[in-house]
Amino acid sequence: MSTLELNGRVALVTGSAKNIGRSIALKLASQGARVMVHARSSEFDCKEVVSHIERFGGHASYHLSDISQPEGAQSLLQATQKAFGGLDVLVNNAAIRRHSKFEQLDWLEWREVMGTILDGAYLCAHAALPLLRVSSAASIVNMGGMSAHTGSKDRAHVLAAKSGLIGLTRGLAHDLSAEGITVNCLVPGLIDTERGESAGHGAPEHHSRNKTLLGRRGTPEEVAEMVAFLSGPRARYMTGQTVHLNGGAFLA
Repeated sequence: MSTLELNGRVALVTGSAKNIGRSIALKLASQGARVMVHARSSEFDCKEVVSHIERFGGHASYHLSDISQPEGAQSLLQATQKAFGGLDVLVNNAAIRRHSKFEQLDWLEWREVMGTILDGAYLCAHAALPLLRVSSAASIVNMGGMSAHTGSKDRAHVLAAKSGLIGLTRGLAHDLSAEGITVNCLVPGLIDTERGESAGHGAPEHHSRNKTLLGRRGTPEEVAEMVAFLSGPRARYMTGQTVHLNGGAFLA
């Protein structure tokens, strides 16, 4: 197969200014996709990702919006269509990773996490549907989380939202299969990423409790490789699946 398996395609990666999302955007661009980079407010980081892609001959743009709100998701898809004329690959990666003891977890924090992870995936998929329907090989990849399967302390809101992505994936796979749109959920586990230590954003409890069979943590680039596969021509017979990528830390 050509190394440019996504040549001529358009990809949108939510939450792609840093970490795993950034690696996904760079990987899809390296395989020929034109990429819309997204963040809620990190404009400097978005510009850096776009600059990196363009420096190596790729094509990218960026858009800032709050995808937990319908108008934010709509503006993101409108910007994608304006920049590239369509959409073939939607990667729902945007997330807020918070730690809060349940008795201290208030409604506003619950809604902020649920809104970005689960509502955002629904809103983006819903807004993207008219564009995906006219693609010859459209795909949606929802980014899950291993802790939704293993459990973890002080993350009830994150686990609930990530678990919801599995149901959304299966429902959309049924609803969109007749139109040739594949929908899968990729679940990375124990990946080395940058995490702020303030405001409860440090490494989650399950990172120290769980160990991988391979004796190391994964890299964002390894996650990006799997997203590229699920988005590409070799995965056209695969839909409705939850794919675990965790070095053997959790055996599904």
